[in-house]
Amino acid sequence: MSDLAEGMPAPAVSLPRDGGDIVTLSDISGPVVLYFYPRDDTPGCTKEAIGFTEQLDAYAASGATVLGVSKDTVAKHEKFITKHDLKIALLSDENGDVCERYGVWVEKNMYGKTYFGIERATFLINDGKIAKIWRKVKVPGHVDAVLEAVQAL
Repeated sequence: MSDLAEGMPAPAVSLPRDGGDIVTLSDISGPVVLYFYPRDDTPGCTKEAIGFTEQLDAYAASGATVLGVSKDTVAKHEKFITKHDLKIALLSDENGDVCERYGVWVEKNMYGKTYFGIERATFLINDGKIAKIWRKVKVPGHVDAVLEAVQAL
């Protein structure tokens, strides 16, 4: 678990995205919604990505950029985007460095088996600082809760 807290500087992010470009957090002006999710094309992750896509215009109207991050490859992200007509940028953190810095690479337990995976978490970043953190995110209602926080900035 990371020691990140609201008000702290956001850890640097520079990762490849779908389409092959590199996205660097410090190059983006305005608020950034950086959401971490376990895996492309799984039920919860698909619902979350579709939710952010459906609300993308409202986020853009507030000046916010939405970025999804998982350890999936850029090629997997591109398939996921095409299959579900997603409009958000998906970043590939294959080596897990950014997941580690944001404290979302955690020990999980399912059916008595322990393993490491990405904790579903969202960070609202504004002016290079963490404005709000959501950990152990439940997908229903999350996209709207994050949008409210963006609009309140």
